[in-house]
Amino acid sequence: MHEQATRIPLNELGFDDEFAAAAAGMPAGANAVGRVSAVDRGAYLIRNETKELPAELAGKFRFSVASPVDLPCVGDWACVQYHNQGTLAVIHGILPRRTFLRRKTAGRNIDFQMIAANIDTAFIVQSCHYDFNLQRLDRYLVMANEGHIEPVLVLTKTDLVTPAELEKKVAAIRQAGITARVLALSNASGAGMDEFGRLLAPGRTYCLLGSSGVGKTTLINRLLGREALATKATSRSGEGTHATSRRQLIVLEQGALLVDTPGMRELGMLGAGEALDDSFAEISGFSRSCRYADCSHTREPGCAVRAAIASGELPADRYESYAKLKKEAEHHEMSFVEKRRKDKAFGKFIKTVKKQIKNKK
Repeated sequence: MHEQATRIPLNELGFDDEFAAAAAGMPAGANAVGRVSAVDRGAYLIRNETKELPAELAGKFRFSVASPVDLPCVGDWACVQYHNQGTLAVIHGILPRRTFLRRKTAGRNIDFQMIAANIDTAFIVQSCHYDFNLQRLDRYLVMANEGHIEPVLVLTKTDLVTPAELEKKVAAIRQAGITARVLALSNASGAGMDEFGRLLAPGRTYCLLGSSGVGKTTLINRLLGREALATKATSRSGEGTHATSRRQLIVLEQGALLVDTPGMRELGMLGAGEALDDSFAEISGFSRSCRYADCSHTREPGCAVRAAIASGELPADRYESYAKLKKEAEHHEMSFVEKRRKDKAFGKFIKTVKKQIKNKK
């Protein structure tokens, strides 16, 4: 049994005219829309105006999916048909995504993994105490830029550092060329929570991104005013451990929608070329003055990027972060293209064999 939800009109769940127009062409078999509110190991929950209920994929939809990216993820608007007196939803398709969060799948497999869709703002959460890492922050910013999502940086556990240490961290962010809004807060003392709450607008969808233990779930519980989500104890070092095992969409009392995600150890770059240029806009700016249009910023004469590093206009560690992410993205992109080529070749082989077998009968 799933808890009966308070009646919420679809427009307050983020369904607007653009999605309504897309829903006019929903696939055969579907006659309603609902928002995917949770995904856990292939199991789905759908939220409609009156309740949250379990959902499963229609067979035709399941077998037509060419990539895991095409499967529903949290935040998607799903085209559904209800069964068993409205207690089960069957998903026949999803509406085109306005924005998205994705990464390379963890491990050696070269493919995309969807994190969430139709997000308006991504709160990138880092702890001031142990988790603060500019290179990891760069990865999250690239992820947000690739999906056309506004990023806001949230520094938590400010009660565990001095005001001077906090100022140094904010200064380091600005010196790195990162211009996104920065908000500092403490779940323990409540400092900064009012300002954070004012950022949350009714009908808008937000996402919390960050490593395990940075305080994402505790932050949500504080916004909800109750221990709705499980957390684990914080260690003596101030490092928390994260208990969230699934992605889920939560409707806050003021009407904002918030996606909580499990902490991600790996943030592999795949297909993020344009997002890299957007995230490292200052490097892109310098590169326009390079002698060669295809300058790699390594050994070519007349490289404006390396000249900016030499003059101190561009921090060397900022360039190193860019170069590392670009190399990783290009390597994975080549592997991804090769994988797709092999998949297509194998698919053609199977079709040929089936045709030969059919002709022999």
